[in-house]
Amino acid sequence: MAASFTTREIDVRTGSQEVVHDLTRECASFLREVADGRDGLLNVFVPHATMGVALIETGAGSDDDLLAALQDLLPADDRWRHQHGSRGHGRDHVLPALVPPHATLPVVGGELALGTWQSVCLVDTNVDNPNRTVRLSFLG
Repeated sequence: MAASFTTREIDVRTGSQEVVHDLTRECASFLREVADGRDGLLNVFVPHATMGVALIETGAGSDDDLLAALQDLLPADDRWRHQHGSRGHGRDHVLPALVPPHATLPVVGGELALGTWQSVCLVDTNVDNPNRTVRLSFLG
């Protein structure tokens, strides 16, 4: 069987505060519709200059720890040359250098092959833009 490629964009509202948003269910739902039990790759991409995609455990404090670490590394203060938007917004433009705006994940038998505690998450520190787009692409 020849490989196929399917892409879909979904809209996600991340809100008006810094957030680690779990996207795992949306990824699994997309794969149920398009993978048809095949092996392949899922690419998750955010076409935004101020957002990243991370694999991280959620719900046990790791998501809050990530945001705290980013606040330590990239403080929301006036040191940034890029200064439009909220105070410290320049840090949001540096974020994708540390948390890339994409992830490519294995799909086995039509399902994400994640580790036990891994979740696919959006990392959004930009409080000025609560409406986000995510592009999911399956090759299999």
